[in-house]
Amino acid sequence: MKLIQFIKNWTLPLSMLIGVIGYFIYVNIPLLTPTKPFVNEFIAIIQPTLIFLMLFVTFCKVDPRDLRPNRMHLWLLLVQVGIFCLLGIPLVLFPDTEFRVVLEGAMICMITPTATAAAVVTGKLGGNTQSLVSYTIIINMVSAIIIPLALPMVHPNPSLSFVPSFLLILRKVFPLLMFPFLAAWAVRAYLPKLHAKLLEFKNLAFYMWAVALAIAIAVTVRSIVHSDVNIIFQIGIAIASLVCCVAQFALGKKIGGHYNDRIGAGQSLGQKSTVFSIWLGATFLSPVTSMAGGFYSIWHNVYNSYQLYQKRKEDETKPIA
Repeated sequence: MKLIQFIKNWTLPLSMLIGVIGYFIYVNIPLLTPTKPFVNEFIAIIQPTLIFLMLFVTFCKVDPRDLRPNRMHLWLLLVQVGIFCLLGIPLVLFPDTEFRVVLEGAMICMITPTATAAAVVTGKLGGNTQSLVSYTIIINMVSAIIIPLALPMVHPNPSLSFVPSFLLILRKVFPLLMFPFLAAWAVRAYLPKLHAKLLEFKNLAFYMWAVALAIAIAVTVRSIVHSDVNIIFQIGIAIASLVCCVAQFALGKKIGGHYNDRIGAGQSLGQKSTVFSIWLGATFLSPVTSMAGGFYSIWHNVYNSYQLYQKRKEDETKPIA
């Protein structure tokens, strides 16, 4: 029982550790080399599948009538989009700067939408899940417009104009965000018994996310290990992503404090869809820039682990009514 409780208490750190150790064990077993193409295909399928199921279970707990934008969301958008644009100005004015990859990495860390798993963590921390889901939908739609507008000016690419870029991002975002939402809405409306049954599994989405996290960390480690980027730039990108992570959690909590939603606002800005950010960097900027998403994945999950630890300590010290 103690072992099970330990695993429950430290699910996220254990998932991250399993991702790192699992990667190095796998690549250092010669007999498994022929399976690499299959594993890559499997990961490409299992990651979006886990995200879909995780969101579906989470959205089943959210009443669609409670999803509406509010003034807090406008402030969060202003911070996220505003800093993203400000970071792009030096790159437009000084396109040959040697710090280009670091600034581009910071831009990616700022504009990446809220993670699809953020609702799971927000629920575990006792935050406002409905508000966070509303912002997740808003920022995904805004990012699909802002990114193809801004990035061609920062990093010109003749093969990717606005309309193809917009459709490419929308195609990436829409299925993973909207299909689980629509499916959960349909189950709530037409299959109430199944909906009630799903609500009984309170931590199902959290443990699915733990599996998805282990896979995501393994992929992050692979990208860092196989990178041929100068170590100085790797450190610069790592620091830039850390600064962006700290700043967004802090600003989110500060804004949320004025609307009695510190947890939800902090997760809305701070917890990012790092799989999306890695893809975004590689598609619109460069493979080097995409490393920012990998480093950010480490930082925000370390902080989430700390928050869950603090929450658990608070719950243990509360007097029993």
